[in-house]
Amino acid sequence: MGRIVLCVDDDPDDRELIRSAIFNIDPEYIVAFSTNGREAMKFLLDSIETELPCLIILDINMPIMDGKQTILEIKKTPELSQIPIVVFSTSNHPSDERFCKQMGVEMVTKPANLKQISQEAQKLLHYCQD
Repeated sequence: MGRIVLCVDDDPDDRELIRSAIFNIDPEYIVAFSTNGREAMKFLLDSIETELPCLIILDINMPIMDGKQTILEIKKTPELSQIPIVVFSTSNHPSDERFCKQMGVEMVTKPANLKQISQEAQKLLHYCQD
């Protein structure tokens, strides 16, 4: 059974780039998608009884429920709080960086092309190693 990575991003192009990059590294991974934090929380809460993702890749700027709100919800849910989260965002705003550091979440600026995204995905997947 492959491991699950949850990608939470409202941009379909970014979701597809991440999926492609992860698939190219290891096609055994399953990349699940949510377009906002509310969808992500539903997915995560539904997954508690089955198989939780080994990694959450999360955008900060999303409609309905943004990345910061999502991180806060995940961190206050005991069954979810230990899942590694990486914020993968175009934002490099100091307040976003401070927030991520306070929450113990790595923040990575979205690369511009598939080659760079593949390099970042390779680094991100180390969170899924046993």
